Amino acid sequence: MRGPRWGMAPITDSRTLLRTCPLCEAVCGLELTLDPDDHVTAVRGDRQDPFSSGFLCPKGASFGHLDEDPDRITEPLIRDRAADTWRTASWTEAFDLIAERFPAIVAEHGNQAAGVYLGNPNAHTVAGTLYVPILLRALGTRNIYSASTADQMPKQVASGLMFGDPLTVPVPDLDRTDYLLMLGANPLESNGSLCTAPDFPGRLKALRRRGGRFVVVDPRVTRTAKLADEHLFIRPGSDAYLLFGIVHTLFAENLADVRVEATGVDELRTAAAAFDPVTVATRTGVPAPTIIRLARELAAAPTAAVYARIGTCTVEFGTITQWLVEAINTLTGNLDTPGGAMFATAAAGGIARSKPFRTGRWTSRVRELPEAMGELPVATLAEEITTPGAGQIRALVTIAGNPVLSAPSGPRLDTAFAQLDFMVSVDRYLNETTRHADVILPPPRPTQSPHYDFALLHFAVRNYTRYSRPLVPLGDRPSESAILTRLAAALTGRAHDGSDGVDPLTAADELVIAGTLHKAGFANRRAELNGENSTERRIDLMLRLGPYGEWNGGTLNLQVLLDNPHGIDLGPLQPRLPGVLRTATEQVDLAPEPLLADVARMRARLADAAPEIVLIGRRQLRSNNSWMHNIASLVGGSNRCTLHINPADVARLGLGDQAVVKSAAGTLTVPLEPTETIMPGVVSLPHGWGHTDSAQNVARAHAGVNANVLTDDSVVDVPSGNAVFNGVPVTLIRV
Repeated sequence: MRGPRWGMAPITDSRTLLRTCPLCEAVCGLELTLDPDDHVTAVRGDRQDPFSSGFLCPKGASFGHLDEDPDRITEPLIRDRAADTWRTASWTEAFDLIAERFPAIVAEHGNQAAGVYLGNPNAHTVAGTLYVPILLRALGTRNIYSASTADQMPKQVASGLMFGDPLTVPVPDLDRTDYLLMLGANPLESNGSLCTAPDFPGRLKALRRRGGRFVVVDPRVTRTAKLADEHLFIRPGSDAYLLFGIVHTLFAENLADVRVEATGVDELRTAAAAFDPVTVATRTGVPAPTIIRLARELAAAPTAAVYARIGTCTVEFGTITQWLVEAINTLTGNLDTPGGAMFATAAAGGIARSKPFRTGRWTSRVRELPEAMGELPVATLAEEITTPGAGQIRALVTIAGNPVLSAPSGPRLDTAFAQLDFMVSVDRYLNETTRHADVILPPPRPTQSPHYDFALLHFAVRNYTRYSRPLVPLGDRPSESAILTRLAAALTGRAHDGSDGVDPLTAADELVIAGTLHKAGFANRRAELNGENSTERRIDLMLRLGPYGEWNGGTLNLQVLLDNPHGIDLGPLQPRLPGVLRTATEQVDLAPEPLLADVARMRARLADAAPEIVLIGRRQLRSNNSWMHNIASLVGGSNRCTLHINPADVARLGLGDQAVVKSAAGTLTVPLEPTETIMPGVVSLPHGWGHTDSAQNVARAHAGVNANVLTDDSVVDVPSGNAVFNGVPVTLIRV
């Protein structure tokens, strides 16, 4: 969408400034018009951005409304528990209360009495990337939870086991591929996920214009599916069976062509033996001849890529599905090949792992679910709070997250949070989760914060970099980076206000800078680092040491990005194997032992009867989880909380305008939206709604229902611990 300017008429002395949109994974460049009072009056896409080229979606167009949402919190809030009322407080008073209460709980009950929950906006901020790790190290707890185990953890676990590093995630080389097979993804609504690609629709249209083929497999005819050459219905949760059928065919017809150094080919062949196309057709609903044809087309295409996302992650066999995606990319000769599935080269590269990735270094206390990437499954958070005993979580920190709406068994979490001895939230809203906090610390407006996409550019379909300085002064309030470092000090009983002569933010940055310089052998070059503050000097350090950096044979540093405010195109993706591998053999592992072990569970489920009706989620173009439901311009149209259902099911079940939806976990009454775009036997409810306990006026007026009343935190993907949101058995009853 390349639209006209919106908002008010031009104001005298207005100015135009540039920044990256932080509202989803597409990293689009924005051109913002601000009036003399620092209000955003117009937004358009930055046509000079070499990656997004002016693309703008409805979320980005509403950036100004989100930036100054009248319901956002602007000062710290402290709750009076007895009266259940809130009052504003100074920053010093808020941090003093935290420093008084939180360390005392940890001192009495131990480090594991503290817990942390991180929402997905942390991946879109400089503060979330650079300073949350400092806070976690200060607390020293293993009770770390995030939205990752309600989203993409199966992809990262599979990548970690296959390539040795969970951040080494292949992405489809969209701009050069000849054949794209997409499962469980709807980028025309989501703008892409674990595949950073501004103007995803334009890239898919270009694929077809150059004669390529695009196939979508999904239980719904999504907007993305309507753009494809072919759409195939599939029973929710059965993607792993379909992919095994393709793997089986590649081996059976001698179509495998592995072009990278890999181990486990024979073990993969053996694992696929039980999943021939005829057998898996019954489970998936995709005919056997179609499965065979897909395998042949993938093998025959000059270049091809398989891409699967959240619809295939949030299922019972999510990690196996992600493993098989990359196994097929490898077996067809398309891994690490232009036009296939490739690895981005991020300019601000992280520190390479020294040991191969593994899970289960520790387990959760109650259910003994395994750790992955340093965190435990969010599906076990409620019971870790409510179950007495050593290690019970008694004090919680949430940062930019609303798990009451976004995690499984939301009502159970709601009850659990009410039992905490103390809770701190860093959040811009008083919502269903933060209403349980004792202290809420609000971050500044997005226009008051710097922006660099540390995480998302690791998954970009083209190598690119861009940095945005804050556009609006902070005034007398702290930055988000300062909030997090002051919070880390307060949580551990240290001085948080510089009264000991040490500023927590500067001290944290200088410690990281000194350690990184020493490890890299550049300790004598500290004076060369550039930046207006210690955060910018850290960014400069990461750029200089990165793959394009001035200290690594290139030219890139912070000043180069400041001189190129529209961003810099670093070129198409390049082959990176074996250099990025961190497996013990330094080869791609096509048969990771933890995943082979889980195949037995899949085989045992082959003969299971399919439930009559199953529930899946739904992406919406004008929404990005619960925190974007308070923008009036984004509510309405297709952005509604309704249950999509096939008309044949409405008639068969004798339903009216509404239905009672029951699962093993709970019951909801939901308005129905009959549509032929969803396959019979499947219903779809969007994620992140249910704003009945929110102080957000627009969201509360369009409350909808919380889909996670129906999801069950006792059901997880075994290798990753990820929550299961798709393929949930339900029954429907007429109201």
